[in-house]
Amino acid sequence: MKTPLILTTLLALAGGQGLAVAAESPALARLKAVPFTHVEVNDAFWAPRRETNRVASIPVNLENLEKSGNLGNLRLAAAKATNGFQGPVFMDSDVYKALEAAAYSLATHPDAALDKRLDEIIATLAAAQQPDGYLNSYYVVKEPGRRWTNLRDNHELYCAGHMFEAAVAHFQATGKRSFLNVAVKNADHIDSVFGPPPKRLGYPGHPEIELALIKLWRVTGEQRYFNLARFFIENRGRRYFAEEHKTPLDRYDGSYWQDDIPICDHRNIKGHAVRAAYLLSGATDVAAETRDPALLKMLNRVWRNTTEKNMYLTGGIGPSAHNEGFTEDYDLPNLTAYQETCATIALAQWNHRLALLHGDAKYADILERSLYNGVLAGVSQDGTRFFYVNPMESRGTHHRSPWFGCACCPPNVARTLASLGGYAYALGDTALYVNLFIQGSVKATVNGAPLLLSVTTDYPWDGRVIFRPLLPNPAKFELRLRLPGWSRDAAVSVNKQRVAKPVVERGYLVLSRTWRKGDVIELDLEMPAERMTAHPAVRANHNLFALQRGPLVYCLEACDQPQPLAGLSFSDDGVWKAEKEKSLLGGVVVLKGQAHLTPEQDWTRRLYQPAAPARSTPVKAIPYYAWDNRTEGPMKVWLPLTPPIPPAGGPETKAQVTVSFRNSNSQPHGINDGFDPKSSGDQPGALCHWWPHKDTEEWAQYTWPKPLTLSGARVYWFDDTGRGGCRLPASWRIEAQQGGEWKPVVVRGSYPVAKDQWCAVAFEPVTTASLRLVVKLQKDFAGGAHEWKVIEADDE
Repeated sequence: MKTPLILTTLLALAGGQGLAVAAESPALARLKAVPFTHVEVNDAFWAPRRETNRVASIPVNLENLEKSGNLGNLRLAAAKATNGFQGPVFMDSDVYKALEAAAYSLATHPDAALDKRLDEIIATLAAAQQPDGYLNSYYVVKEPGRRWTNLRDNHELYCAGHMFEAAVAHFQATGKRSFLNVAVKNADHIDSVFGPPPKRLGYPGHPEIELALIKLWRVTGEQRYFNLARFFIENRGRRYFAEEHKTPLDRYDGSYWQDDIPICDHRNIKGHAVRAAYLLSGATDVAAETRDPALLKMLNRVWRNTTEKNMYLTGGIGPSAHNEGFTEDYDLPNLTAYQETCATIALAQWNHRLALLHGDAKYADILERSLYNGVLAGVSQDGTRFFYVNPMESRGTHHRSPWFGCACCPPNVARTLASLGGYAYALGDTALYVNLFIQGSVKATVNGAPLLLSVTTDYPWDGRVIFRPLLPNPAKFELRLRLPGWSRDAAVSVNKQRVAKPVVERGYLVLSRTWRKGDVIELDLEMPAERMTAHPAVRANHNLFALQRGPLVYCLEACDQPQPLAGLSFSDDGVWKAEKEKSLLGGVVVLKGQAHLTPEQDWTRRLYQPAAPARSTPVKAIPYYAWDNRTEGPMKVWLPLTPPIPPAGGPETKAQVTVSFRNSNSQPHGINDGFDPKSSGDQPGALCHWWPHKDTEEWAQYTWPKPLTLSGARVYWFDDTGRGGCRLPASWRIEAQQGGEWKPVVVRGSYPVAKDQWCAVAFEPVTTASLRLVVKLQKDFAGGAHEWKVIEADDE
């Protein structure tokens, strides 16, 4: 049976995954997710990763929350302290996500020690809670008396939302009400403050509480919680934050917070990516109950804009570092892709809700794409290191970190993996929907009949999936199997009899019959290696292609190739062969092919020798989620169809970059990426800066494989006056390493410091393999550099 190949419709994904957009559903399906507690996962793909999550990631999260002061802040609040708070205002939220992950883990893998640990933390939360139900360690300890004065920036409602989610998970996992009681008391307090008159207007600068209140409503049955979620959603866009911060409306742009226009008027995804997707998740939950036509139409419009024009092939969103979010349609760079792990998780959550609302497989397709690629890349194979930013290309300098100053991503990945089973199945009135193909089983009551459905598969490496319904008595119901958008060809059989013309509705293959114990359903999904092409409007991917097999996106990592990635190009008719390598990265299917090798040119020179005839070399691609788990080196998802063009610039383009300091939002490689700014105030995708350091001496360093003779440098400084804390430096200088010591170069003139122009200096020729740009920051400001170029002596 041929199914529509979504991938051939070249809409606007960076990955070229065009979506066959169906007409709006005539009726809402309003399915119910099968709880994660009713799903068993015992396959060779997810089960080992969930076990690593349980024994490594969750303990590491709790350990780091202790080291970073998150848990200490709550103890201070419990002790009624008024000083000593550590970290940013949202520290509590990471505790709640970690508790949620641990609760999910307890439900499937009881652990007395972990259970006791959670009880201790929950007791601290209860002690920290104020008599009126308020709970936020920042305001209890650091700014008592100023609660609810800065909804835009200080994350009180955001933290409360993550508390509600964790408390619901803990109650569902353990049956204990200790955490749920804390959440209910806090929700009651918030409901006493916000709402229609005589209560006050307001909503969170960082959405999250909306979807969490829906969860709390469903588990408690308290209608006030749904009403409060609806209030937050329906009032958003009244530009409340302009009033809160005394900003004149004619100077106010609330798009970063999705506060620029009424919620139902949105036509595109905008602003901060995580905030946007959490907001849309909450709006979807509300729309599922109210069936508001205007809200439903908005969700459809924004979903199309998101998935057709603003989503990466790996199921991630948010290309820009400066706002952790969106810029303009089709802006999907590779090297500087931000694609925050939390944003990918938020997109997956939103699409899961849309799949339940509409009963349409196209939403589950996005859920699957995000989970198998962008989400799973967020954690290392050993479960102890994490990506905050997920580029589609790396020069070998981007790596996972053990923790972050803003540590939202590690516990977010942990809770997603721990609750994975809850995304796999859904129930309609007379049907069981299968959204993810994971070996194991699911328990459900379908059309009044108790069912245990056993699933056997080696997905995602193999497209064969076998279902065996185990029933005490024959029962009539529908089994709806998702036909993935990536599948060119699919076949289904029941009891070894192929179904010649199966019914397909909204992307699901519908099998309706009276089922009996012993029945066997077999789904076969053809799984060839596919060459993916981007929409022509995605400038970053002109003349490039990517590889996908099944739900997995692939990449080339330098450690697998016999030649450097920079010199490889590919034929448009090349053959890629899938091959299982059991000993590689826990056992993966790799794609093997051939590349054209162009002899490496000397890119540190302005004159190039004619390239020699290209020759062939073998290459190997691995799943994107698995990169950066071995030897450090470059990585590419998008591959060139013609020989690569040497980057613009001089010897800096061949240098390795190191810096004196970087935070999780700094990209040192931006200083030599060749993207020249138009002004000092430009906000590029990748920027080298030293924020939040002030009044310090910082440096960026270039290191080459062999010494070069250099005689000049020029710098274009970053300055975000009017919106941030970076300014021109107080002064700067160039130093060269000679004889193991750093020595200032002998300059011809002075070191200029100016905005919106190149600041150039010439110096006496110096031969070195390492050069430093040393920067003295202003007393009250941080600083950064767009580009730092160097000049060879014979280039003058």
